Amino acid sequence: MSFPPRQLALALDHAENYAREEFLSGPSNEEALQLVDCWPDWPANAIALIGPEGSGKTHLATIWAAAAGARVVAARAVREAELPSALATGALVVEDAAAAADERALFHLINIAREAKSFLLFTARTAPASWPAAVPDLVSRLRALPVVSLRAPDDQLLRAVIVKLAADRQLTLDESVVRYLSTHIERSLAAARAAVIALDHEALRQGRPVTRALAAEMFRDSK
Repeated sequence: MSFPPRQLALALDHAENYAREEFLSGPSNEEALQLVDCWPDWPANAIALIGPEGSGKTHLATIWAAAAGARVVAARAVREAELPSALATGALVVEDAAAAADERALFHLINIAREAKSFLLFTARTAPASWPAAVPDLVSRLRALPVVSLRAPDDQLLRAVIVKLAADRQLTLDESVVRYLSTHIERSLAAARAAVIALDHEALRQGRPVTRALAAEMFRDSK
């Protein structure tokens, strides 16, 4: 007895493109993009870029790092003894800054950068005033940081992001699919990314194209 061939769903990674030309702008991220583009004419040498998961913080930080020659480090990896080398290029991105493990190192980083006229870009989901800190001087430094926020995307930007994410995975989505997704998922870029990945995997698993019907099966009750 023979059986028809089945499509194997392979969990392949699709690298994200963080190039400047790949960043999609809209009212929700316009201020943050202007901040990146106006460097080095910043209002302060250290700034916090905040927004929810998947809102574009890493993409914007990567664009700025390329322009400023900045190194990129995770806040958990910031150590006091390594501060001079971290600031060697005169610019540094500190990702997920609210998760810093060494408060003294973070405090000295801000001070050294100010004295050396180096630039710092902190990324986080919440404003610096809410980051866990017990050292009083660090608390005051964090509260003084200028903050630029990324907001939830509007309809136009959300649809554009869905189309781009699909194209990154070699998927061509009908407008009806894009429209359905944009009205049946959480209004966030992270939700759009998760939805496109899920659609791609399910279409492969079932050996069928990505259609509005498939989207409806998967996301009818998701909001």
